[in-house]
Amino acid sequence: MADTTNTNKLTVKTFLNNILAGTATGIIVGLIPNAVVSAILKLFGQNPVTASINQALLIFQCATPLLIGALIAIQFKMVPLDVAIVGAAAYVGSGVTKFVPQIVNPATKAQGVFVSAGTGDLINTMITAGLAVGLLLLVGQRFGSVKIVAAPIVVGGGAGWIGMLILPYVSKITTWLGSVINSFTNLQPILMCILISCMFAILIISPISTVAIGMAIQLNGISAGAAAMGVAATTLVLVVHSWRTNKSGVTIAIALGAMKMMMPNLFRHPIIVLPTLITAALSAIPVALFHVSGTPASAGFGLVGLVGPLASLDAGKASINIVMALIVWIVFPVVVAMVCRFLFEKVFHVYDEKVAFAYLGE
Repeated sequence: MADTTNTNKLTVKTFLNNILAGTATGIIVGLIPNAVVSAILKLFGQNPVTASINQALLIFQCATPLLIGALIAIQFKMVPLDVAIVGAAAYVGSGVTKFVPQIVNPATKAQGVFVSAGTGDLINTMITAGLAVGLLLLVGQRFGSVKIVAAPIVVGGGAGWIGMLILPYVSKITTWLGSVINSFTNLQPILMCILISCMFAILIISPISTVAIGMAIQLNGISAGAAAMGVAATTLVLVVHSWRTNKSGVTIAIALGAMKMMMPNLFRHPIIVLPTLITAALSAIPVALFHVSGTPASAGFGLVGLVGPLASLDAGKASINIVMALIVWIVFPVVVAMVCRFLFEKVFHVYDEKVAFAYLGE
């Protein structure tokens, strides 16, 4: 049962803010361990111990939708039973685990197995969790003494099932965005790089997966480099605006790859896209000029695990070296981000970073 003392005062704005805040924290918990440790583990090659640790972290990452659902429920001050129900429903609706009929189960020899991969569809995770929360708030204590049996079946199973039904349609949002971005690749190189960089800069702090889009449309060459640069630019803008505003742990988490934890800020203070877009646009110009390249796998990562810079060094050996990579990926975007911060906050007073960039997930 939810805490009914707050239910009567619940507004649409509060409802959405709770979902965003829970999602932001869930993303940190679910993604950071693999994002940080996997980069270190790569240094040990195919060592059996490090390989097993990496597998454990990947499985942990698959639980991200469950964590998001549980933390959303906690935002609504729900009791443990309800937290478990929302978490399980969100996991089911995310699509992180899917039934694949084409594979034969090696244990039973039956056709079809359940396969888990990635983090699922973040938008559908939020929708399913919101649906489960809404049903629990609507039902209240109507289940009475049989709630422990009825609520998981009706609310948890029901919301999860609905999430599964709408998943193919919600996933089309990502497909549509992918086709829009793919159309940019036919443009003049500098304009193409700017548009792709700006799109990925915004997407990385939205519920859309940049990695999924990069892989889906097979961005390659400088288009992949521009996409990764957009993600990197957002990372550095958020770090520059966070280090004096938030706790050090928040800034470190952003630097390590948890940019989506700032989703609540994007929706509550959309002005944060101003320095983000300008930094992404200007940082994309060197990508075109120096042919900073990437791969479909690196397009959505940016600086996370140094995937973007390392891919550019490997793919663009003829035009970029380590020093140039450092300038293009770190120095130039940081300088642009700091200039934007100075102009928009100190000179033009467009925003107050201690308001617009303050972490809202706590």
